[in-house]
Amino acid sequence: MSSLVKDNPAKRRFEILVDDALAGFAEYAQPQGELVVFTRTEVDPRYQEKGVGSELVRRALDHVRARGGRVVPECPFVAAFINRHPEYAGLVTEAP
Repeated sequence: MSSLVKDNPAKRRFEILVDDALAGFAEYAQPQGELVVFTRTEVDPRYQEKGVGSELVRRALDHVRARGGRVVPECPFVAAFINRHPEYAGLVTEAP
């Protein structure tokens, strides 16, 4: 199972493709500079319980970190992921 995570700014979401099929996405609000407010994460039922959601969030956060951004995890899934992976805690900031 090969996966690819990419930012889709037109739809304001990071998408994960598994074997070239859309398996899930993490939506964000209209960007405010380098601030990304994650609002919702959804994984296709066929890919749930397989680590796809965690892979999506991990790679989305890595993408934000690489461009020097910060995140507001309004989405409960993203917030829980960050709580379980403290190496991402430094990306979190308060909503403006």
